[in-house]
Amino acid sequence: MDLDVIQRVYRRYAQGYDVYFGAVLQPGRKAIIEKMHCRPGDRVLEVGVGTGLSLPLYPPTARVTGIDVSREMLARAHLRKNRLRLDHVTALRVMDAESMQFPDDSFDKVVAMYVVSVAPHPARLVSEMRRVCRPGGELFIVNHFRHANPVVGSLERLAAPLSRLMGFHPDFSLDNFLQETSLDVAERTPVNMLGYWTLLRARNDKIAAGRGPSRFGTA
Repeated sequence: MDLDVIQRVYRRYAQGYDVYFGAVLQPGRKAIIEKMHCRPGDRVLEVGVGTGLSLPLYPPTARVTGIDVSREMLARAHLRKNRLRLDHVTALRVMDAESMQFPDDSFDKVVAMYVVSVAPHPARLVSEMRRVCRPGGELFIVNHFRHANPVVGSLERLAAPLSRLMGFHPDFSLDNFLQETSLDVAERTPVNMLGYWTLLRARNDKIAAGRGPSRFGTA
C-alpha cells in the first residue's frame, strides 16, 4: 500500500471508524497506555492517532502530541479534544509518520496503535519512531500480527490480496517485523478479544539501533 491508498481508505473509514473499531480495540488502547506509566511532564507522541479514541485515556499530566496522514480522521480527533476539553493534548498534526517533522529526541515515549500493518514501510516507520524518541525512552506498539494457528494464518494469507481495500495487511508477520526493525523488545503481551492482537514494549537503545547517516535507515 502507498500513502495515497491509505489516505483514500481512511477517508472512507472516518465517519464510521469509532463504531467499527472503537469498542473492539479499546482494551488494547487502555492496556498500552497503562504500560506506558506516563509521569508528569512526559512528552508522548502517538503515531496514527486517528479519530483520537485513545486521547481521553492518557493521564492529564502528560503532554500528548498526535499525528495522522488522514485529515478526515484527524478532524474527528480535534472534535474529541475540544468536546472533552483534553488540555493534555498539546498538538494534533497532519503528518506522514515515515517522514516526521520533529527534531531528534523530541519525545520520552512514542506509541503506534494499530498502525504498523498499515504503514507502507514499517521498518522506516520504526526508524522514525526511534529518531524522535530520546535515548533511553520507550517505544510502544499494539497491532495484529499473523496468527500462529495454521488454519487462521492460512485464512489471513488468503485475505492478503484485499489489503488495499481493507487498509491494512491481515497476514503481517511479527517475526519478519522484529527481524527488519531489530526492536529491543522488553515485553510482549496479548491483548483484546482472545488475545488476537499483540502489545510490544521496546527500549529505545539508539546505539543498538545503529543510527547511521541516513535518517530513514533501518537497523
